Amino acid sequence: MIGQSPAFAAVLDQVSRLAPVTRPVLVIGERGTGKELIANRLHYLSPRWDKPFVTVNCAALADSLLDSELFGHEAGAFTGAQRRRAGRFEAADGGTLFLDEIATATAAVQEKLLRVIEYGSFERVGGGRVDVDVRVIAATNIDLPAACADGRFRADLLDRLAFEVVTLPPLRARPEDIPPLAEHFGRAMAAELGLALFAGFSGQALATLTGHDWPGNVRELRNAIERSLVRAADPGQPLDRLILDPFVSPHRPAPRSATPQAVPVAAAPSREDAAGEGFGARVAAFERRLLEEALAAAGRNQRRAAGALGLSYDQIRHLMRKHGLNPRR
Repeated sequence: MIGQSPAFAAVLDQVSRLAPVTRPVLVIGERGTGKELIANRLHYLSPRWDKPFVTVNCAALADSLLDSELFGHEAGAFTGAQRRRAGRFEAADGGTLFLDEIATATAAVQEKLLRVIEYGSFERVGGGRVDVDVRVIAATNIDLPAACADGRFRADLLDRLAFEVVTLPPLRARPEDIPPLAEHFGRAMAAELGLALFAGFSGQALATLTGHDWPGNVRELRNAIERSLVRAADPGQPLDRLILDPFVSPHRPAPRSATPQAVPVAAAPSREDAAGEGFGARVAAFERRLLEEALAAAGRNQRRAAGALGLSYDQIRHLMRKHGLNPRR
């Protein structure tokens, strides 16, 4: 893992202290921040380093399959189950099981996860008790306390998973890590392309990299560097032209409308209303009014309101906190 910023160093220090402790850990971060790399680090710095490290992406499996995938099944448990099959918990016995996208697990799976974390035992689909010794590391980019408040996630399971929470900083919060990461990805791609060396970046390119907000974080940065090097007219020269958005093309028609349909645009504060207020206060008042009207039109559903305003869920949550808008009100 590459980084030298204080925020990133603090996370690595936290992981080093947690690694020897055989307790569940919850890793939280935006997409592309390296949650699986943190889970790897927790495992390979632990006394379980020579035991299995098993990964399950809960979002990649249908609801009906996740239970069987995690806990296995007995022969005849359902149509097509011709023989007993061990699940991922048994495969990880003595080691670590990494549950990515844990928030997508069904209520039934959450109930079984709760039991196996608490008691170290579970039942295969169709019967058959199994005892295991598995350290569970879970990851999500969802606000799990909010999901518990909405009834979408079990609060008692969250209590057991969150012995400790590792929160990964987004790339925009660690701009000093962008140049060394970009250099690393550039060198790796140059080697893949058979180039003798990677010539680095122009000053303008570095300014562009550090000025971008990177909603896709390190994964987006890697794609941008590799894409730009592949498209470079002269890969032997310092990279100057960066392709941050692969969808930009002269052949792509412009969207019909960039304005969401659901929410009417609030009127700006009048001169009379803004009398005596500074520029920042007037902007803040207008921003708050936009949020309030979007939430009202969406029936207080934050995701719909975010989509109507062209924001991500995390962005609207941040703005609601900034303006003191209670999500439950």
